[in-house]
Amino acid sequence: MAWNQPGGNGGRDPWGNRGGQQGPPDLDEVLKKLQSRLARIFGGRSGGGGGGSGFSLPGGSLVGLGIITLVLVAAWGLAGFYIVDPAEEAVVLRFGQYRTTTGQGLHWAPYFIDRVEKINVEQIRNQEIGFRSSGGSQSSVAHESLMLTEDENIIDIKFSIQYRVNDARFYLFNVLDPDLTLRQATESAVREVVGRSGMDFVITAGRDVVAAETATLIQEILDRYKAGLNITSVNMQDAQPPAQVQDAFFDAVKAREDQERIINQAAAYKADIVPKARGEANAMFERAEAYRQRVIAQAEGETARFLNVLAEYQKAPSVTRERLYIETVESVMANSSKVLVDLQGGNNIMFLPLDKLLSGSGAGSVLRPGNIDSDDLVTPSMSSDDARRSRDPLRSRN
Repeated sequence: MAWNQPGGNGGRDPWGNRGGQQGPPDLDEVLKKLQSRLARIFGGRSGGGGGGSGFSLPGGSLVGLGIITLVLVAAWGLAGFYIVDPAEEAVVLRFGQYRTTTGQGLHWAPYFIDRVEKINVEQIRNQEIGFRSSGGSQSSVAHESLMLTEDENIIDIKFSIQYRVNDARFYLFNVLDPDLTLRQATESAVREVVGRSGMDFVITAGRDVVAAETATLIQEILDRYKAGLNITSVNMQDAQPPAQVQDAFFDAVKAREDQERIINQAAAYKADIVPKARGEANAMFERAEAYRQRVIAQAEGETARFLNVLAEYQKAPSVTRERLYIETVESVMANSSKVLVDLQGGNNIMFLPLDKLLSGSGAGSVLRPGNIDSDDLVTPSMSSDDARRSRDPLRSRN
């Protein structure tokens, strides 16, 4: 008895239908219905009796199937085209394995077979990485990490790193997380550079040097890992001692600045006073040299003149003595303010102190005998000592 006929087996068939209920359709019936529907779709006709050959596709149905196939193939082909922007590189994977890297422009890869990953290789990316001691203020980019300098001081330091992708294949497949690799490489490089530098150098004058050495070392590490990243710039944004000792450190920095300021002031004073002193010393030296030359020349002139006079004296002693006497008297009397008055018919010679007379009577006064003091008159009958004593107060400074 068939399973799909009611009756035996307790009135239950294998599909759980009880007796009197219709069971599942026969498999042959299902296939025939499917063939009939396909024939109607493609313009064919259904077959004959139960032992027929199913359905047959006429020539028109084959053409329709070909068109549909061509449409599907064309859609599949069009789906494989992709465009790469000028700033991008496309990595083509075939069944998950690297195949090639393409640049900008229109390209084609088999759809469902190849997969395309586009990476922007011109975009400048940025990471801010800070290393702070446990007592410092924290931020989303800072790590609690002790940065020891060469002189065993602790500093808090923060870097800003700009980079870009220079190899899309390496960036996608060589490291699991390129950004994390960059962060770890930065920490390693900063530790090495800071560890061989002093604290004052890192915080003050050596900021640019530390940043440049760090950038070089980070790039070397990334190249060894083949991370596909290129460092464009590294800037040290902040470098300071831990918060616990910042006040003391700032006091020390201020004292150092005061020291530098005082040194600069002293240097400026030195630069001002030393040239002046050297100029005065050179002037004194020049004046002394001029005086020496003048004295030597004067002495040589006097010597030459004396020798000339001596030669003339040896030729005519009397004439020379008289000439010397007259020249001496002329030089003495030319500088004297006294007037010698020879009284005619008398034996006395008077000396008139004109300086005292002019100062007492004025420049425009007339000299009269009454204006002459007897004490100011000197006669030849006086002794030489008396005459000298009487003339001394009347002599001028010249």
